[in-house]
Amino acid sequence: MRTDTVSYDPFSYEVQEDPYPVYAWMREHAPVYRNEDRNFYALSRHADVFAAMRDANTFTNRNGISLESSLWGPQAYKNVFFLALDPPDHTTLRGLVQKHFTPRQVAGREARIRELTRRRLEPLIERDRFDFAHDFAAAVPNDVVCEMLGIPEADWDTIRFDTDLLTRRENASDERSPDTLAAAFRLATYYVHLVADIRRHPGDNLTSILTQADVNGVRLTDSEIVAFLFLIVSGGNESTGKLIGNAWYHGWRLPDVQRAGLRDGRFLDWANETLRFDSSSQMTSRTVTRDLVLHDTEVPAGSRMVLLHASGNRDPRVFDDPDRFDIDRNTKRMLSFGAGPHHCLGGALAMLEIPIVLEEVAAHIAEYDLDMAAAERVHSAHQRGFASLPCVPVERRTR
Repeated sequence: MRTDTVSYDPFSYEVQEDPYPVYAWMREHAPVYRNEDRNFYALSRHADVFAAMRDANTFTNRNGISLESSLWGPQAYKNVFFLALDPPDHTTLRGLVQKHFTPRQVAGREARIRELTRRRLEPLIERDRFDFAHDFAAAVPNDVVCEMLGIPEADWDTIRFDTDLLTRRENASDERSPDTLAAAFRLATYYVHLVADIRRHPGDNLTSILTQADVNGVRLTDSEIVAFLFLIVSGGNESTGKLIGNAWYHGWRLPDVQRAGLRDGRFLDWANETLRFDSSSQMTSRTVTRDLVLHDTEVPAGSRMVLLHASGNRDPRVFDDPDRFDIDRNTKRMLSFGAGPHHCLGGALAMLEIPIVLEEVAAHIAEYDLDMAAAERVHSAHQRGFASLPCVPVERRTR
């Protein structure tokens, strides 16, 4: 397959600015792409990504799901807990908390999510300008998940600040900066103390459930629970928060979408098409367990394989005119939450939060503008979204 025309490096700032033309070239010319420098293969077509996600025997999580060298390898379990396992071990550990993330269970949190959303929105909404991404879109999911974990409210903003730093890179490298390493250390230290305190004083929260869980007669270690806290907080803060920001950006870019969302109340459609069109989560990684031949390309056992679900979401074999944001589109085949045994644990929670956040803003704002000259994208190999998205309300609703 040709790989000489376009270079796909997920750590490249140029790729991060707009990866979709690169994905389109890969789907047509190199559906099994090889990056020699970073030492990975990549699947970009919807059918291939979907099949790989469902085949944990061939595409294993045992070395983790990240391309970052510090998070890849046999030690990945220490960093991402059950995400670095496959069934049946993965099923057992995920099952400890899975019932708390079902659509029925998360629906019971709607009133509280609205309350937390309004609390974040209230001090911002009357301003002539506010940072939609940093001060609002990222804050609400972080508040929700911190509360679910039993993290004291006074610490929520500190947790979010350090979690934001975990994904930031100062250059096109997978090496962590001193600030990122310091943030990881602060979070780990905090979580260790939190787990110790909750072991002594359990309550009605997910961390308490894990401290008391029995897995085949063995209690989870503090390190395992800390890894779970990193996983869940990052998932809420990074993926959901950035998706909300992406939705707001595309509403600004496309006035018809903004009108359909804010004036016609199509918040769920707006959220779903944003998930397909511009997912905050761009890809995940696997290890190939056996020699494969895919699209006439030999992939040796032990190879690292990147699954580009954000590319699959733009595959014209599945979605008509995929590079057009269409709020009327049927998005049921999108891959944003994954598939198979590793389907996103927090998917139902995210799909409750995102429309609620958009709806609560729409109760105050009928039209808005963005200062894109001052906006700042996050530079991350895995996450796509905005660190800062200055918003200017143009037309307010009378209440």
